[in-house]
Amino acid sequence: MVTYIVKRIAQAIPLLVIISIISFALIQLAPYDAIDSITTPTMSHETIQLLKHKYGLDQPAYVQYFEWMKGTLSGNFGYSIVTHESISHDLLARIPNTMMLVIPAYLLALVIAITLGLIAGANKGRFLDKCIDSFSSIGIAVPTFWLAMVLIFLFGYRLGWFPILGTHSLGQEHSFVDLVHHLVLPCVTLMFAFLPELIRYVRSSTMGQLTEDYVLVQEAYGNSKGQILFKHVLRNVMLPIITNIGMTLPMLVTGAVITETVFGLAGIGPYFIKAIKGFDYPVVMAIMLLSSSLVIIGNLFSDILYSIIDPRIKEMR
Repeated sequence: MVTYIVKRIAQAIPLLVIISIISFALIQLAPYDAIDSITTPTMSHETIQLLKHKYGLDQPAYVQYFEWMKGTLSGNFGYSIVTHESISHDLLARIPNTMMLVIPAYLLALVIAITLGLIAGANKGRFLDKCIDSFSSIGIAVPTFWLAMVLIFLFGYRLGWFPILGTHSLGQEHSFVDLVHHLVLPCVTLMFAFLPELIRYVRSSTMGQLTEDYVLVQEAYGNSKGQILFKHVLRNVMLPIITNIGMTLPMLVTGAVITETVFGLAGIGPYFIKAIKGFDYPVVMAIMLLSSSLVIIGNLFSDILYSIIDPRIKEMR
């Protein structure tokens, strides 16, 4: 197991280097220079050149890349060109806010999806299956921002049950109950964003498992449909879901961009959008690299879980 983990990490390093080069190259090929975010039409050419020299933007591209990577490897993503704040400090302050939203929403969606997906898969072509599949189709078609606006209008404005913006009410910055109260609507919105595809994923896996021989054997032993479904089929359905769970790691950074922006949460989403609008390229590059790295780490995490849960995979290696 240790050898396999070391081997996968060694394979991931060249991928991370390639991703960093691609991210940097895309920024370099952008139609606007990073310095455009802080210059004005009235600035002289000498002033602009001084600003470029200050931020190292007058250096060749390969020098800029190596300087950026040197800082990144030490955990220093540099400073925002627009706000002059430390990017690492801003990310550390905002990532927990995004995680507080994404993790509960995804776990809740996963539990509901497993339940509904198993029921739909076990009742293929019947009324329950059609209802659940229709719900999934509608859920995929509904834009997240539209659902968020509907929930804000109904439960925030008309009924007044939940706050509309932010994570805390004035004077209750340290109240956990107030935090949960503010996160209800964003969490429900994000949960419905995750739910449809997860339901279809579980439904498809369930239908595949129900055609396996072990299901016929369990039926021959006289086990009920519920026992077979939730005791035997569920265990095998969980294997492909592990891959999906591993691939959710990038969502801890960029998984709630729209939801956070609509509800005015101080997470990575609004920070990323603001950086794009303001041509704040150091922030954009940092978030792109972080998100891409989490994809690779998620794949590694999924493979490790696979080998732990399913001994057959370990034997194949």
